[in-house]
Amino acid sequence: MKHRTACLLFCGSEVALIRRPRSGGDHYSIPGGNVGHAEDIHDALRRELAEELRLDLDDADGLHLAWLQDQMVHRPGNTAAPRKLHLVFRAFISEAVRGGLATVEHDDFEDGDICWLDYRELVGIHLYPGVGVKAAALASPRAVISAADVLLPPLSDDTFQWR
Repeated sequence: MKHRTACLLFCGSEVALIRRPRSGGDHYSIPGGNVGHAEDIHDALRRELAEELRLDLDDADGLHLAWLQDQMVHRPGNTAAPRKLHLVFRAFISEAVRGGLATVEHDDFEDGDICWLDYRELVGIHLYPGVGVKAAALASPRAVISAADVLLPPLSDDTFQWR
């Protein structure tokens, strides 16, 4: 099973997302990526946030594991649906740190814009992984996440479609 680490990064009430235009509508991703073979999860998160946002994780505070999501979704093409476990962290940065972050994410496949949305708007967008409903329901960005809310409903072909 593959593991993907990601971080819902807050600056005030807004979160950083990667937006990619698609014919069926914009696709949003939480910054992060796959954990390499024998790579520590925190090292992978640090590497991915540096690559995608130009963020030094030492400039963030309150980093903690917030949500887990199981995935078995077919991607376009003939590849089998890979089983993946998403480890979604939450962290917080200041306006000063935000000012130094990237505005475009360069990916091996395609570029995406870094956009900032109010966390309460996450429920209405096509978001990967699917933390939108739980994140939008938080009373505040730093609200405690109950143990019952950590495990998210799985991503499957019935609940998620690649655009």
